[in-house]
Amino acid sequence: MDERILELFWKRSEDAIREAEKAYGRYLHYISYGILKNDDDARETVNDVYWKAWNVIPPQRPNPLRAFLGRIARQLSINRLEERLAQKRGGGQYALALEELEECISHPNEEDPADRIALQDALNKFLRSLPKEARRIFLRRYWYMQSVGEIAKALSVSESKVKSVLFRTRNKLKEHLEKEGFTV
Repeated sequence: MDERILELFWKRSEDAIREAEKAYGRYLHYISYGILKNDDDARETVNDVYWKAWNVIPPQRPNPLRAFLGRIARQLSINRLEERLAQKRGGGQYALALEELEECISHPNEEDPADRIALQDALNKFLRSLPKEARRIFLRRYWYMQSVGEIAKALSVSESKVKSVLFRTRNKLKEHLEKEGFTV
């Protein structure tokens, strides 16, 4: 399916957007709504995802397309949320989640792409090492920006279990990153 959609993008066919929306629209809305908590903003952001994809395909040929579009949706949603928070000077799950992670993740040198790639590789290695439940909870919190309550409800576990798993996982992440040469 991805190849067919990518071919449509490469041919500059407007069907590419329709097909991408049919295949991934609900997934992209899920990501965006999870961060923004606003249906109208999420719909707008998903439309922006298709526009951005239209502008970068070609020359890029992402594989898998789902993950590529998901990353765009997440980043555009975070940008929209930051804009909204700058206007309100409020908080929300995004700010809370980032505050939690700051304890264990150092900021890579923005000037050095190798530093960012090394951190990304270390994070991916860490995520692959986690048990399935801990990985699901971690990703729901720090990728999809869900609240502890939302995670507990979605996974049918208690909020205290979610908090405990997140706490232990952050501590393991901190240890892992220190072993990989990253310091907070």
